[in-house]
Amino acid sequence: MIDEQRRNLILASLATSLASALPSSASAQSHSHSHSSSHTMPTMNNSMDDVPWEGDEVIGMLIYPGMTVMDLIGPHAMFGSLMGAKIHIVSKTLDPVTSDAGLTVVPTDTFDTCPEELTVLFAPGGTDGTITAATDKDTLDFISSRGKKAKYITSVCSGSIILGAAGLLEGYKATSHWGCLNALAGFGATPVNERVVMDRNRVTGAGVTAGLDFGLSMIAELRNDTYAECTQLMSEYDPQPPFNSGSMATAREEVKDAMISLVAEFSQQTQDLASQYSKSKGA
Repeated sequence: MIDEQRRNLILASLATSLASALPSSASAQSHSHSHSSSHTMPTMNNSMDDVPWEGDEVIGMLIYPGMTVMDLIGPHAMFGSLMGAKIHIVSKTLDPVTSDAGLTVVPTDTFDTCPEELTVLFAPGGTDGTITAATDKDTLDFISSRGKKAKYITSVCSGSIILGAAGLLEGYKATSHWGCLNALAGFGATPVNERVVMDRNRVTGAGVTAGLDFGLSMIAELRNDTYAECTQLMSEYDPQPPFNSGSMATAREEVKDAMISLVAEFSQQTQDLASQYSKSKGA
């Protein structure tokens, strides 16, 4: 686990906060969290009794050099609230992995040691690093093999390009960062310009910060809405951005023009990759 003690403290805080919010007459039962000390969780004669506080999900999160770290950290922060879940941070080797902004993450597993059967398979995005990952045979073999058995196949941002290159999006609706959204069609997917797209067991998030929305959506899917709402409150996820420039629909024209120009090369690279994939399939 990445900073396991910190994660356990967050989970313990969540459990304590939930318990303290209940009437003093409520009885309690003890559960043990995977890799942590036992928590006391409440039992009540209301809807909170039905919340699946403890689970046994196995989550595999791909990392690779040049990824956008927020694509990983946002979902990881949400997955980290799943008491009982085990999160594996997976890379080709156990060497530290440096993101596109210079932050280094230490993997816990390699492609060989990652469990073969995952509840959630996840891929983050990036730009140049994503193109490299999406054309790397070992990475694609790993994503493809785990994808065959995973209950959910997921991504945030341009991580969907990796899923597409591994052949996991054919016939599915999916989203991505606006800079490469249209390229998904070349991988046999139907591009959808939405924050989070769920199509059967494929769950994809749009660019970068959509990872938080993606994470909450996955918590609701894996546990239930109440668990997701508790996680949202503990995270104080109540976005009130100082600018209204977070999407192509709301950004000023000069801002859009500048950013479209900035990602033009990456956009073309994803289109080229999708075209090569389509040709390899005889489309």
